[in-house]
Amino acid sequence: MDLRTEKTEKSIRTAFLELRRQKPLEKITVKELCQRAAIHKSTFYAHYADLYALSDALETEVVERVIFDIRHPELIFERPAQFTRELFQGYLAQDDQIQILFSGSRAGRMVEKMEEGLKRLVFRQRPENIQDGAMNLYLSYVVYGGYFAYARNRELDTEQAVELIGWLTENSRAALNRHFTQLERERDT
Repeated sequence: MDLRTEKTEKSIRTAFLELRRQKPLEKITVKELCQRAAIHKSTFYAHYADLYALSDALETEVVERVIFDIRHPELIFERPAQFTRELFQGYLAQDDQIQILFSGSRAGRMVEKMEEGLKRLVFRQRPENIQDGAMNLYLSYVVYGGYFAYARNRELDTEQAVELIGWLTENSRAALNRHFTQLERERDT
């Protein structure tokens, strides 16, 4: 990418984030974005199909940065509480961007994208678990349950909240293991 293109891209993204900080995506117009970014509409459309494509690109980048911060994805199997801590460190490192991009009608997009990305990451480590319904359910629970529990209880001390969510994740994994061990025993008898 040449310098001029990089500068234009940065201008578009900065203007978009400034506008998103102030209002929902549905209330932003391309015209207003272009005025703020000091570009023509044709320049915007040379980069993005529409505002939703721009939003989606920025959202995806944030989720990828969170996932990139997970150094040990295998811990989801071995030490789920530690995995949860790594996941939340990634969330917290991107918190400002998450609060801007995933607000209003876009709120649910965060966990949807995180679930997809984490499953890709985790199943790369353990491809044999791709079709494992229990593992898929567990990963969905970790992503949705942990994130929404934290988001809805932001008044708690962050460290305590992350520790508690990690503990719940660890114990839910242990309960899941006990449940399936019991089902196997019942099936064998």
